Amino acid sequence: MTILFKCDKVIRSMKNKIVKKGERKSMKKRKYLALLLAAGMIAQTALSTGGVVQVQAAEDTYVKTDELTDNDTAAPKKDSVIPSKNQYEYQKQELAAFCHFGMNTYTGSEWGNGKENPNQFQLTNDFDEETYVKAIHDAGFKKLIITAKHHDGFCLFDSKLTDYKATNTKAGRDLVKEFVEACREEGLKVGLYFSIIDWHHPDFPKYGDRQHPMRNNPAYQDEKVDFDRYLAYMHGQVKELVTGYGKLDLLWFDFSYDDMTGEKWKATELIKMVRSYQPDVIIDNRLEGAGDNHGSITTDEPLIYSGDFASPEQIIPPNGVCDNKGEPIPWELCATMNNHWGYCNFDHQYKTPQMLVRKLVECVSKGGNMILNVGPDARGNIPEESVQIFTEVGKWMEKNGESIYACGISKFEKPEWGRYTQKGNTIYAHVYETPLGALPLYGIGPDKLESVTYLADGSEVNRGEAWNTVLYPDVAFVSFGENPVFTYSLPDEKDTVLKIRLR
Repeated sequence: MTILFKCDKVIRSMKNKIVKKGERKSMKKRKYLALLLAAGMIAQTALSTGGVVQVQAAEDTYVKTDELTDNDTAAPKKDSVIPSKNQYEYQKQELAAFCHFGMNTYTGSEWGNGKENPNQFQLTNDFDEETYVKAIHDAGFKKLIITAKHHDGFCLFDSKLTDYKATNTKAGRDLVKEFVEACREEGLKVGLYFSIIDWHHPDFPKYGDRQHPMRNNPAYQDEKVDFDRYLAYMHGQVKELVTGYGKLDLLWFDFSYDDMTGEKWKATELIKMVRSYQPDVIIDNRLEGAGDNHGSITTDEPLIYSGDFASPEQIIPPNGVCDNKGEPIPWELCATMNNHWGYCNFDHQYKTPQMLVRKLVECVSKGGNMILNVGPDARGNIPEESVQIFTEVGKWMEKNGESIYACGISKFEKPEWGRYTQKGNTIYAHVYETPLGALPLYGIGPDKLESVTYLADGSEVNRGEAWNTVLYPDVAFVSFGENPVFTYSLPDEKDTVLKIRLR
């Protein structure tokens, strides 16, 4: 979506003890309960495919073929390239959450402009990251990714290279430190999001840049910037993160565009530095790629900064993500609950529980992962609408999570009525449409079936062979009612999951 690591409990700084634990606990109950409703909301699932490709150029040990023959992940095809251990562990990761929190939480802007006054960061003492993280853990999540710095340049960590940071506000708190420590205490894997662009820094190009808020401002047309000085600053901040917060599990860089890609960022130098301090960290592909470009990860000669996985954003690739030979590679959908990454009090365009369940299944069936944003408001609360969605999706995941966790691409083609996912010799049929009469299990013959049960409760599903199915002896049928000739409603309209054990 899992390697879990434990570390010694880190004593909090005096700054983080301004408010006594007892004073903060009175506010925890409501937030904690709300977060617990998020059980199973987001899933990062295994790429259970043959033929994953080697794309990490860093020095690494590669997985032996016999290590890929467990029940979770199929062995590669005979002539396929073996993945690195980093990639293999990434493929087997499960639940993850993306927490977009920062200056934009308080300004109501999706992207800031780098000119926000630090005093706008009105973090109050009732914001409690421990409750948030514990609830994420108790809900079954395996990893939390935190925005250390977004495009506006405002840092949630105590960077020594800038005054534009949370510790320099009335909050006086290193939020990255607090989140990281809370994750470790709960046994969560921890990831840090870091924007390689920075609109607060004076030496980041402005006029004519495709992304900068001042790109059309003629006042900056003749401005001279020292981009090397900016790169030294950016590299220095990354070094602070990889050296100052213990072992990290993931670095999520964002983002490249136009000619601002690859060696423009001195990406080789950056990755070598990162790997020297964090040799096992998983890295995304956005030092050279973006949502519209996977980069060299899909080629025969991936560059050292190609990353460990592709990162399509707000769209599910029609056929997953493959290399130039058509072999699947690790990928992760990053998506939002509504239309914003950060908290937005007027955005009520939330995706329905049914949509999120089915899109999650689609990712799994195409060999991908899914990470969904769970953005708290300024006080650390989950929006009410999100809670309602969490409740519905959480109920489904509680009963059907087995069809998601550590599952991947099925060897059988997509059926017309839904999708298949697979783990070892078990097929999970995700049924979306009420069949007319018996349901055909496309690609699966009656002689291949050992058992068919409802995943939600373990009860046996009635076989659907009848007088009107004899013309199709090579296809197994099941029925959702007593008589396979008749039509019955689905037990779960979101997604009725059948667990099919093959002989």
